[in-house]
Amino acid sequence: MVHAYILIQTEVGKAAAVAAEISSIPGVTSSEDVTGPYDVIVRAAADNVDQLGQLVVAKVQNVEGITRTLTCPVVHL
Repeated sequence: MVHAYILIQTEVGKAAAVAAEISSIPGVTSSEDVTGPYDVIVRAAADNVDQLGQLVVAKVQNVEGITRTLTCPVVHL
């Protein structure tokens, strides 16, 4: 299982709507609107890195109001 945090920048005033819509996507374990350089932080899980990439590109990035994403896979050192 691969876990990642997805940091999201949104259009002005869209953070709450983006967080709410993303929370319903299968594979997303949490989605919260935050303050700072990013507007929404998502935690996601997938069976492997390829599925994680598909989740981000095919589902998360298609949510209306998103301007940029940064995916940070969790590593165990």
